[in-house]
Amino acid sequence: MSRPPSVPSYTFPTHRFRHVQRDSSRTPIVLVACGSFSPVTYLHLRMFEMAVDHVRQNTEFEIVGGYLSPVSDKYVKPGLLSSYHRVKMCALASEETSSWLMVDPWEAFQPEYQRTAVVLDHFDHEINTVRGGVITADGEKRSVRVMLLAGSDLIATMSEPGVWSPADLEHILGKYGALIIERAGTDVSAATEALAQWRHNIYLVPQMIFNDVSSTKVRLFLRRGLSVRYLTPSCVIDYIEENGLYLDEADAQTSAKR
Repeated sequence: MSRPPSVPSYTFPTHRFRHVQRDSSRTPIVLVACGSFSPVTYLHLRMFEMAVDHVRQNTEFEIVGGYLSPVSDKYVKPGLLSSYHRVKMCALASEETSSWLMVDPWEAFQPEYQRTAVVLDHFDHEINTVRGGVITADGEKRSVRVMLLAGSDLIATMSEPGVWSPADLEHILGKYGALIIERAGTDVSAATEALAQWRHNIYLVPQMIFNDVSSTKVRLFLRRGLSVRYLTPSCVIDYIEENGLYLDEADAQTSAKR
């Protein structure tokens, strides 16, 4: 694919990216979670930790970075708050709760919706072409494999005819691969069977403690005046209250001061 478009005054975040690989016998990877994050919840953050455990115990990969990539405002979806607020909440949550997660605002601030395949190309370009990947303990430069991190509800849509283009599926699952977190209510086996040609690049991560927290439920609680504490980080709750967000679903698309 062609080089992804740029964003004015944009700097790719690398302050928590591990530039030196610890174990040169493993393949360095970066996890990218694309989504609305309206608002970000503990389940979004927990997905990364489940992936870390699975990767360490069941694969030959080594995670050197993790990114939340909020979708553009042009992705029309009920409850999608302004990208300005969504990026802010993701940044607050990652800085407060994690030592290694980062938020990349590139996708969020694009004037048009960007397909997931293009977003992964963006990460590949920034990490490997611009920065040259990582360095092993022996001083060897090595490319980093970018991988999509998503819930099993996403992989279910990928298995439905006509929802994703074959070219994008080949690009996402064939070139990059995905770590898929098990979620209640999704038949993962049926979904992966329909995507059998990419099975070698799809890594299923079982959810040991089921958590069905969603942004939709958090927004519903907020509109009803119910507590959302322990569903999303306290810094996110404070931000929502300070800015009067999610009080009315009809106001979700209201523009924010940039």
